[in-house]
Amino acid sequence: MRSLWLPVLALAALTSACASVETPEPVVTAAAAPSAPAPVAGYDWHYTPDEGMARLAYGVEASDDLRLGLDCTAGSGKVDLTALGQTGDREIHLESGGDTERFPAEGEPSQLHDGDILTATAATSEPVLQRFRRVGWIAQWIDGKREVYAPHPGSEAGGERFFVMCG
Repeated sequence: MRSLWLPVLALAALTSACASVETPEPVVTAAAAPSAPAPVAGYDWHYTPDEGMARLAYGVEASDDLRLGLDCTAGSGKVDLTALGQTGDREIHLESGGDTERFPAEGEPSQLHDGDILTATAATSEPVLQRFRRVGWIAQWIDGKREVYAPHPGSEAGGERFFVMCG
């Protein structure tokens, strides 16, 4: 009887080994965050604290070439935005890491660039600003075109210092 079971077990093992094998489902993990945009040569974020005020500006250091400026009074929880726009624009459209927001703005003709200089006020708690705080970059949409403002290595810490000061 013992000799009969051994071939049956062997046949069962062989049959199961030859059965069609299903490919296991891939393990699904959280999608990796998209990589940060590359910084632009000559442009960077510059953090400047000054007697209860702070400025975080994206542009060329020590020049009037400003793309986006954020200013605040310490602990205010508010940010004054300054950006370039097309003539007649009356909103600042920002995006960071998938969050987007349009801020109603006032505008006046720029003396240095084509278009208008736009100004608006926003709470530091706005989702697009909080995402900027986390990911380190922000983009502005101007006339349907996206301009990304990414930090160079070493300047990322200025953004966090700015938000800590502003509240």
